[in-house]
Amino acid sequence: MISTWILATLLAIPFVAYLLGSIPFGLILAKLFGGKDVRKTGSGNIGATNVVRAAGLPAGILTLILDAAKGAVAVFLAAKLSNDSATWMMIAGLAALVGHCFPVWLKFKGGKGVATAAGVFLALCPIAFLGDVILFILIVLFWRLVSLGSIAAAAAMPLLLYFFWAPHHAPPLVITFGALAAALLIVYKHNGNLRRLVEGVEPRFTFSRKKDEE
Repeated sequence: MISTWILATLLAIPFVAYLLGSIPFGLILAKLFGGKDVRKTGSGNIGATNVVRAAGLPAGILTLILDAAKGAVAVFLAAKLSNDSATWMMIAGLAALVGHCFPVWLKFKGGKGVATAAGVFLALCPIAFLGDVILFILIVLFWRLVSLGSIAAAAAMPLLLYFFWAPHHAPPLVITFGALAAALLIVYKHNGNLRRLVEGVEPRFTFSRKKDEE
């Protein structure tokens, strides 16, 4: 029989993971580095790509790292509290992702979840994460479309997890379905990008910082 303390600890995992994921590092760093509200610049997204546009490359790199760390830390905390339960690790990862995409502090209008999901899957399966990063980089280098790379990487992750989870072993069903849920959420958050990609008007990424008109 599970003790009340253990049950309370396990039930706290998704709550804590959501709060961790909801920290808007992009918004904070853009204001620190450029004094701007990233939500009013470029695409209006609080993710690393738009932070680069609003506040420069260093702020964007820090945003990428910290957003990924939210997902990884949530999974590692769940692993420690649940004795490496794949179910609770996946629940924590998804909760952190939902927190990033729908943060309570920003009236549930958050980022698109790519970096946070990357951190989740880095913690769950580093080899699958590495394969996903390679796919993302190749697409961005060839087409210079971050959104296309993000969508492709999200869609590929469930398959990469299936093949690279462990030698001769498929991942638990909770991992497979959790990865599918994460992929669907990320694709949903990119619905505007998908529309622009189809129309051929999606802006291509550059490292140059655009200056706002006075």
